[in-house]
Amino acid sequence: MHPPHHRSLKTPPRPEYPRPLLRRRDWLNLNGEWDFGVGPERRFDRRIVVPFAPQSRLSGIGDWEETGVVWYRRRFDAFGSARLMLHFGAVDYRATVWVNGEEVASHAGGHTPFSVDVAPLVRDHDNELIVRAEDPVGDRLIPRGKQRTEGMGAPWFYTPTTGIWQTVWLEPLNRGGIESMRVRPDLDAGAVHFEIVGGGRKQVVATLDGRPAGTWLGDGDSGSIALTEVRPWSPEHPNLYGLEVSSERDHVSSYFGLRKVEAKDGRFFLNGEPFVQRLVLDQGYFPGGLLTAATDGDLRRDIELAKAMGFNGARKHQKIEDPRWHYWADTLGFLVWAEMPNFHAVSPEAEARLETEWRERVVRDRDHPSIVAWVPVNETMGLKDLAPDALADFQMRLHDITKELDGERLVMSND
Repeated sequence: MHPPHHRSLKTPPRPEYPRPLLRRRDWLNLNGEWDFGVGPERRFDRRIVVPFAPQSRLSGIGDWEETGVVWYRRRFDAFGSARLMLHFGAVDYRATVWVNGEEVASHAGGHTPFSVDVAPLVRDHDNELIVRAEDPVGDRLIPRGKQRTEGMGAPWFYTPTTGIWQTVWLEPLNRGGIESMRVRPDLDAGAVHFEIVGGGRKQVVATLDGRPAGTWLGDGDSGSIALTEVRPWSPEHPNLYGLEVSSERDHVSSYFGLRKVEAKDGRFFLNGEPFVQRLVLDQGYFPGGLLTAATDGDLRRDIELAKAMGFNGARKHQKIEDPRWHYWADTLGFLVWAEMPNFHAVSPEAEARLETEWRERVVRDRDHPSIVAWVPVNETMGLKDLAPDALADFQMRLHDITKELDGERLVMSND
C-alpha cells in the first residue's frame, strides 16, 4: 500500500514516523496547516500549523486566549484498506474527534496517545476530520505539570499548551494485524522475551548490526529468542538490537536493549555493576514550539548537548516527553527518570485522572531501555493538602500500579 497524494504545499512539520517502538512502512502524516478556531462554538476562522499548540510561535498563532476550547479541521484522502487507524500522539487535555460528521473518539489525558479505526466511515477522497480540544485553564485537577494555570503565576510555571501538540497520522491495516507488542530483554539469560497480540502465525527476527541474532516462529502471542551474541546496553555503549515481526497480515519493526537495573545497599546498579548517575533536570520546553520540538533534530541535539557537558542522563521533569526523544535517549545512550506531570489540587477525581494517564504512559514507554526509573509524584506536588495517611496511601497505590505494569525498573513513589 502507498499513501495517497498529500495536499500540503510543502513537507509537513515533524515528518519522521512518530512511534519508534512499533513502526510500519505505510502511513500518512496529517501534520501541517489545519483550519482552526477558538471558543465554545464550532468555528474555523483561522489557520494553524499542527502539531504546534496555538500558544506557540511555530503554530502560526502564538496567542494564549483563555477560552479553554479550540477547534481543528482538515480534509484527507483515504487508503484502500480493511482498517484505517487514526492516531493522535497527544492532545491536551480532553479531545473529541469527528470523521465525516460522526463522532468516533474521545480521550482525556494531555500527554498520552489514542487511536480509532475510521475505515467504516471514510470514502476514497475528501474526508472531513474535526477535533475539539478542551483545556480549562482554571481546572487545577488536571495533571498539567509546569504549565501555568489560574492562580499560579510563579516564575517556575510556564506558558500552557492547549490542543494538539504531537503528530497526527493515518495508518492502513489488514484485519487480524498486530495490535500491540511488549518486549522484555533478559540480560542474565542472554535472551529476549516478547508478547505480540494479533497477527496470527508470526516470525520474529532479532538483529545486531544488521546481522541475524536469533529467530522465533510460532502461532502464539508470546515467545523467546536466545540471542547468538550478547552486548549489553549502557550510556557508554548503547547497543540496540533490531526486531522484525512478520506475518501474512502485517509487518512491524522495533528494537530493544539488553540491560539490567537494580538498587542494592543504597546504590544504583546497571548491568550488575555500581553506576554513578549524573542527571540533568530537563523540563522539555523548546524555543518556538513550547512542549513540541520544532524538529526531530532538536530532540537529538538536547541529548547530545547534555552528554557533551558530562551528563549521562536526565530526569524528564513534570512532562511526558515525545516518544522520539526517548528514541534518541535509547540510541545515544542517555539514562532517563520518567516522571508524571502532577495536578495542583486534591480530590478523588484528580487522583483518578492522574492514575489513568500514568497507566497509559507506563504502557507507552516501558520498552525503552534508556528509562531506568519511574517518578509518578514530584515533591508531593498537588498533594500537600492530603492528610499524611491518605498521602502515603495514594503514593503507594501509584508505586504498586507501576510495579504491576513494569517490574523491571526502579520506582520513586515521591521524589
